[in-house]
Amino acid sequence: MADPARVESGPLSTTATIEGLLRELAPQVLGALVRRYGQFDQAEDATQEALLAATVQWPTEGVPDNPRGWLVTVGSRRLLDEMRSEHARRRREEKSPPQEQPPVDDTDDSLTLLFLCCHPALSVPSQIALTLRAVGGLTTAQIAAAFLVPEATMAQRISRAKQTIRAEGLQGGKGDLAVVLHVLYLIFNEGYTTSSGNDLTVPHLSDEAIRLTRWLHRLVPEDAEVTGLLALMLLTDARRPARTAPDGSLVPLAEQDRSRWDASLVAEGIALVTAALPKGRVGPYQLQAAIAAVHDEAAHVDDTDWPQILALYDLLERVAPGPLVTLNRAVAVAMVRGPEAGLALLDTLAAEARMARHHRLLAARAFLRDLAGDPAGAAADYRLAAKHATSLPERRHLTARAARRTQ
Repeated sequence: MADPARVESGPLSTTATIEGLLRELAPQVLGALVRRYGQFDQAEDATQEALLAATVQWPTEGVPDNPRGWLVTVGSRRLLDEMRSEHARRRREEKSPPQEQPPVDDTDDSLTLLFLCCHPALSVPSQIALTLRAVGGLTTAQIAAAFLVPEATMAQRISRAKQTIRAEGLQGGKGDLAVVLHVLYLIFNEGYTTSSGNDLTVPHLSDEAIRLTRWLHRLVPEDAEVTGLLALMLLTDARRPARTAPDGSLVPLAEQDRSRWDASLVAEGIALVTAALPKGRVGPYQLQAAIAAVHDEAAHVDDTDWPQILALYDLLERVAPGPLVTLNRAVAVAMVRGPEAGLALLDTLAAEARMARHHRLLAARAFLRDLAGDPAGAAADYRLAAKHATSLPERRHLTARAARRTQ
């Protein structure tokens, strides 16, 4: 068997091309090392050393015929060296240190790695952080900056997640796909509308969520919910260019310049959700994508097919009931049956303690009160919504809305 670490002669590659290839291969290499040796921390360090070696060697020596095999071999050697050193230090003579590295195979362990990072035994913040670090390849500093926490805090969060994996001997499994989708969904949402801070969006977070979901879709193209989530992200992200004014302030969907929407993303998203819906059981991501598609297909806000959106929300509420689904359905009800009907539905949510002061509920109620001809009530709700909003752009937007209703 040929040594996959040997570089075959071939054309030199540009640095950008190599960086892109390494980023794609990194989770596959890490997944392979974790599967073989079961040491997440050491496997991650060995993967980073293999990537560094490739960054140094490949631009001058050429990319190997089997770049993944090259990286796995180099990473395995680094990891085995470390394990032998550790064995010697601890003098555990009853256990022989590994002597030979297993042959490189073509198994793609990246999906298993993603499942491991999103294991249900980990907290949701840990799942998100570990996914972005181990699978997305973001640095701890980048992840910390995106979530507006100190780098030390994020490093501790990632460290705790690794400790849990090591202590409990966690393994990835296909039964965790729903958790993986939820984590990717949360990453996208945080990038599209940040939960706190001065900026409305963190584009590199939503971009990373889309990149990882595209990658997951290539691994499991037959899964309709994976397809639905990718479609939802694309159809939503297509509006990003029109979501903010030149001064960075929020522009709501109804007031956006739709000519600025990314038509190629809209077309791709519609094609994906159209292909996913007939495949069998319809899930929540497919339904949310279908709703987004109806919005994106309308050339003007007045062209929006609200009866179709309401029908989709009716189905979504049966498939995945929840207060935010009911909140969005209330707006659709108002657009089809009148604002009073929508307000009555919001009143049922306001009776729940956890939703009574939610800024999205208050903002929706303000919007419907405005439609119903109650500017004073709308202004009061907008002010209250602004008080409870944690994102500065959203707070400014809601405050401005309240001010316009009192003039």
